[in-house]
Amino acid sequence: MSRNAFIVGTGHAVPDGIITNADLEKIIDTSDEWITKMTGIKERRKADDSTATSDLVTVAVTNAMKVAGWKPEDVQGIIVGTVTPDYYFPSTAALVADRLGMGKIPAYDFEAGCTAFIYGLVQAKAFIESGMMDRMIVVGSDCLTKITNWTDRSSCILFGDGAGAVAVSSEGPGGRLGGYHWGSDGSLGEHLLQPAGGTRKPASLETVEKNEHTIHMNGSRIFKHAVRAMHDSCMEALKMDGTEKKDVDLLVSHQANLRIIDATARALELKPEQVYINIQKYGNTSAASIPMALDEAVRDNTIKESSTVVLAAFGAGLTWGGMILHW
Repeated sequence: MSRNAFIVGTGHAVPDGIITNADLEKIIDTSDEWITKMTGIKERRKADDSTATSDLVTVAVTNAMKVAGWKPEDVQGIIVGTVTPDYYFPSTAALVADRLGMGKIPAYDFEAGCTAFIYGLVQAKAFIESGMMDRMIVVGSDCLTKITNWTDRSSCILFGDGAGAVAVSSEGPGGRLGGYHWGSDGSLGEHLLQPAGGTRKPASLETVEKNEHTIHMNGSRIFKHAVRAMHDSCMEALKMDGTEKKDVDLLVSHQANLRIIDATARALELKPEQVYINIQKYGNTSAASIPMALDEAVRDNTIKESSTVVLAAFGAGLTWGGMILHW
């Protein structure tokens, strides 16, 4: 008998700090009107100096487990997609597993940029459908404001902090993980990267002075790739799933830029009411954006029983991915 994987609980967390477009007008040459027109963002959340990625993950996971009705000992594995871990090691996942009393379970971080949550769902689908696990937690979380260059007016307007988590089980009901598509192209990696801090360019006084520990992005090149990659991933996922575009009820995409989301929706021939958008409140939260939006869509009943949902993302790597959920 074949096994399936189901999302049976969702949760998210954001820090209390808020940076509005008006706040940004005070530190860089920009305006609320321009930011809103170009990105759709009105405000974003910012973690304070004492809040790390694991702190947001802990809250998001707790919320997802509560919805699923799980106790810590029910979880057999936890994976965290992030480019802003508390430390390079130990992993954020291991810290959270310990903090929540999950025991000595498998726990690891992985990095796929803003596509990380979809990469995580593909891994969970494989683990559960193969019978290796029955219950696991998948998390996407980033604190991008901690690696943002606040003097770069083209990128500092975009990013916010947050965490989103899902409980994935071999037993439903819930959102069944269906067809998917994922990929990458390292030849485009230079267009979205954090130049220093790794083994290619270790931290030094010079790298700090040059702001090389912050996000560097070629926005126009990323934009062109993102629209094509998200559309192609959605189409490949639908094909694998055996689902037609006309049968899609909702698109929950990476909340990077409203123009990218709109372009993806048009390619899928979706109406505005069939696209979930919360970028205006949170900005681009990287790996957290899809699970945060998914949690809100479940909680406000935008996702209903029998809904067919398409997830789509692109990110640093460059990476991309799509997945179909059948609620």
